[in-house]
Amino acid sequence: MIYHSVFLQFKANIHQEQKDDFFSEAKKLAHIPGVQSFQCLQEISPKNSFEYGLIMQFETEQIYEAYTQHPDHVHFVENVWIPSVAHFQEIDYTIIP
Repeated sequence: MIYHSVFLQFKANIHQEQKDDFFSEAKKLAHIPGVQSFQCLQEISPKNSFEYGLIMQFETEQIYEAYTQHPDHVHFVENVWIPSVAHFQEIDYTIIP
C-alpha cells in the first residue's frame, strides 16, 4: 500500500471562497481509478506552518503512477494547485513490514 500525503499553505491572497473551490476540485481526485481513502484535512497544531492536507492511498506503485499521469490529476495541478498553493510538503510512504 502506498500512502500519499501532501500538506500545504495557500498563497496569501487566497480568500475563503477560493479555498472552498480548491477543496471542491480536490475532492474530484477521489474519483480517479485506484484512489482509496481520500481525505481533505485541516491542521490544528501550531507546530508547523502548513494549514491543510490531502491524503490518499494506492494499492500499488503502478496504480499511484497512473494516478499522477491521469488527465484529471494533471488538470488539477496545473489549473487549481499551482495558482493557489504557496508552499507544500509531499510525503509518500509505505508500512514497514
